Amino acid sequence: MSDDADTPAPPPLSRETAHAFLRGRRSVRRYRPGRPPDAVLHRIFCSVAMAPSAHNRQPWRFFVIRDRALAARLATAMGERLAADRRRDGDPEEAIAQDVARAFARITGAPVVILVALTMAEMDTYPDAARGAAEHLMAVQSTAMATQNLLLAAHAEGLGTCWMCAPMFCPDAVRSVVPVPSDWELQGLVTLGRPAAPGRDKPRKALPEFVRLGPVATGADDPDADSAWTDSTAADTEPRA
Repeated sequence: MSDDADTPAPPPLSRETAHAFLRGRRSVRRYRPGRPPDAVLHRIFCSVAMAPSAHNRQPWRFFVIRDRALAARLATAMGERLAADRRRDGDPEEAIAQDVARAFARITGAPVVILVALTMAEMDTYPDAARGAAEHLMAVQSTAMATQNLLLAAHAEGLGTCWMCAPMFCPDAVRSVVPVPSDWELQGLVTLGRPAAPGRDKPRKALPEFVRLGPVATGADDPDADSAWTDSTAADTEPRA
């Protein structure tokens, strides 16, 4: 009998190419003029749809803002809320103005702004708070994985992106400007466009800081493997923002 059925299909990319692609993604905060064609956005969201999710419920939701005027109104509304919060914190007016201006420029400078949200409409419900909280967290995790697909799919198209969590701090301000459905829980936004400048390199933790290898039977693994992990540094991971 042929073993073909048990043989995994070859990967569409070489190992080296795939890892180089993943490590090459950077956060981009400055964009060139011109909105990507809708066909490109369609390809990106087709890849977003393939993200894993809890129970395969796919709770993620995205609102794509293609109108620069709407993006400006959104940035203004969120900036006003940011300024009010910072004033209550007692921060200096100069620092507040700088932060608000920086956030406004990042949002309005992007040809496309994508609001990221989740809905619990199709997630499981429980009579107790503990399992309900776990189910909600599963929806958050699922939405985060879909958003990572969004960042990587945009990267595959030669586009830059930047993940921002600001809408979580001011959902009412967002809703005052953007017609987001009432059952959507805002999780953040992604700016998207053609990069005007490459993202900055940022340091990455060494692997031993976030990976723990469990024990294996004696002689069952490469004796040099553990030392290779221990010796790994942030530089080995080719730092990316």
